[in-house]
Order: sequence, then structure tokens, then C-alpha cells
Amino acid sequence: MSDPDNPLPPPAPIIPLAPAHPPQYTFFRGPNGIRAGWRILIFLAVLAGILVVLSLIVVALTHGKRASFGLSRLTPSALSLSEGVTFLVVGLAALIMARIEHRPWGQYGLPVLSAFRKDFWIGTIVGFVSISGCLLAIFSLHGFHITGLNIHGSTIPFATASWCLTFVIVGLSEEFTFRGYPLYTLTTGMRFWPSAIVMSLLFAAAHTGNPGESKAGVASVFLFGMLFCLFLRRRGTLWWGVGFHAGWDWGQTFFYGVPDSGLKPYHNLLDSAFRGPAWLTGGTVGPEASIFTPIVLLIVAIIFARAYRDDLYSGRLHPPMLQPQTSPAQPQTQLK
Repeated sequence: MSDPDNPLPPPAPIIPLAPAHPPQYTFFRGPNGIRAGWRILIFLAVLAGILVVLSLIVVALTHGKRASFGLSRLTPSALSLSEGVTFLVVGLAALIMARIEHRPWGQYGLPVLSAFRKDFWIGTIVGFVSISGCLLAIFSLHGFHITGLNIHGSTIPFATASWCLTFVIVGLSEEFTFRGYPLYTLTTGMRFWPSAIVMSLLFAAAHTGNPGESKAGVASVFLFGMLFCLFLRRRGTLWWGVGFHAGWDWGQTFFYGVPDSGLKPYHNLLDSAFRGPAWLTGGTVGPEASIFTPIVLLIVAIIFARAYRDDLYSGRLHPPMLQPQTSPAQPQTQLK
């Protein structure tokens, strides 16, 4: 029992000793490990190396014949192959970078434990409702109408399943390629939204080679990219965006059978037709170039931002986990 006339002194604070080898920031290394610009260059070099190896394998398998992967029409097999290979190549390059940087692969936006859970399914439903709303607005001005079924009988369930799988692959591929490792790395060097603008511009530029694409369509792709970045910012992973991406494309290409970025679908469920000016219908591009697509995307962004108010992505940006360096000869001591 303590003596009230002679109270015990308060405990002295613990004074931690400085590391024996404090971190040294250099032109090559910063607070997040290797600086962002160098990591992007290493990532691109790894990506190029994987592509070279893959090209050599293709040449060996085709006995030197030239292989072409260009798409002139959207089919489940061709689209799954092209986007699946892209996802595997970019994912493998990111996995190598994760080993180099001592970070978990899931930190780049696609944690396996979150796969195909609530965020994915909500995003899928919202994506389908969004393209439906866009086409409904065009229909209200007599610019769009459904003419009937394009497929029948046993083809319907087979085509439905094929296109479902295809657009999940497309969502994974495009979201991780443009908002996975590159966006994460750029954010550690130049903050999130400047990085989002850069990657959304690259996302739009990647669609300029599609046949029938237009300036309005490319502008909409940029807006899609910014919306997907908002999904990532607020949810912390890419799964909401993967779902929205898949739901929008599935509804646009398979369910309604309208052009997607200038490419016409194959084995789509419904036959549809457009009539009217390009600002209304999107012209050769399809509804993505319609004036209603930016309006729909803005409405989705406002509702989403009000429903999800916390920025969860910023909490995932931290330096790689390193073992603390302390001097064995000078352990932490308590002053007495």
C-alpha cells in the first residue's frame, strides 16, 4: 500500500533508441521502397520479357506462322482468349513485382478473399441497370427499339453462360491492367486522383483502335475510367468495378445486342436497332457514344459517392513490411 505522504513517483517514459541503420532515401529509393517511377519501369520491363517469352512459345506452336489476335466482331471465344491472356500476363508481372517489393499481390486491388462477394454482385446489378437506363432514355426519344430474339432454343443457355464468363474475364483484365498495379504504384508517387487521370487517359487511348470508334466514344471511355477509379477509391478493391464492368458489357453486348465500342456482337440474345442522330444513338460506336452515357455515369457516381463515403483505398497504401533494425548492444531501456 502506498504512503499518502510519500507518493510514488510517476513511471519514467520508455525512450526508444534510434535504429542502428536509419533509412537512407536516395534517387532510387524513397519512403515507399523503390520509387514509383522506377517501379513502373521495372514492371514494364518484366511485362516486355513475359511477352517476348509468350511470343516465342506461340511461334514454336504455330511453326512460324503469323498469328493475329485482332477483333473485328465480338465473340465469346475470341474475347475470352485475348482478355484472358492479357490478364494472365499483367497478373504474372504484378506477382513478380510483389515479390520484389515484399508486398502481397492482393494489395494491388484484387484480394482473393474478397473475390465474387457482395461488392462484385452489387456492381454487376448496377452495371446492368445502368446500361438499361441509358437505352431506355434513347428509346424514350424514339432512337432505340428491340426487334425480336436473335437466338433460340438450346443456344440461349449456352450463349448466356459463355457471355457471362467472358465478361467476368474482361472485367478482371481491364480493371487490373489499368487500375491494378500501375495505378497503385503511381499513387504512391503522385497521389490518387492525378494517377487516376493518367490511367483513365491510357484506358481511353487503348480503345481508339476499335473499328467504328469515335471521339465521343473515347471521351465516354475516359469517364468510365474515372468512375471505376471512384469505385476503387471508396471500396478499397477492384471487385465493385469488375462487377459493374461485367454487368454493363454483358447487358450491352449479349442481352440487348448493341455495338460495344464500335464492335458488333455475335450470338446476342435480342436483336435491336437504332434510329436517329449520332449524339442520341452513338452512331457506329453504340450507346457508349450517346449523350445519355455521361449522364448515366454521373448519376451512378453521385449515388455511389453518397452510399459509400469512406476512402478505403488510401489505407492500403503503405511501405513494404520490413523488420525493424535495432542495435543488439543497445536495447530499449527504461529510465529509473
